[in-house]
Amino acid sequence: MASNRTFTMIKPDAFAEGNSGAILKMIEEAGFKIVAIKATQLSAELAGKFYAVHKERPFYNDLCNYMSSGPIIAAILEKDNAVADFRTLIGATNPAEAAEGTIRKLFAKSIEANAVHGSDSDENAQIEGSFFFSQLEHVK
Repeated sequence: MASNRTFTMIKPDAFAEGNSGAILKMIEEAGFKIVAIKATQLSAELAGKFYAVHKERPFYNDLCNYMSSGPIIAAILEKDNAVADFRTLIGATNPAEAAEGTIRKLFAKSIEANAVHGSDSDENAQIEGSFFFSQLEHVK
């Protein structure tokens, strides 16, 4: 059964370029309810913990450096079929391959600086949301 919650981050590039408001507006207009949100900045160590699943990949260090390069916005979103619907809204990892009107098509600069993170499974949505938010920080 699909979960009704997913996790997202507006990445440092989109935050720095002032696109956070437009991205959040698109998220809400697509029917997602924001149930937890915060602006923060990851240290390289925390970025490494968050992306530990990629530790053996060649891009891991660059990813950690990039994700700790500036502020991000972390959020937990709620909607029926949240993970799949959000993945559709954000578009392909490579913005050149993303569908017209998706967040990445509109705001991403490259595969690496692709504006937003979106959980790829219900299990990862739970893990990733819990990384940033305690139960006290969730709206019921």
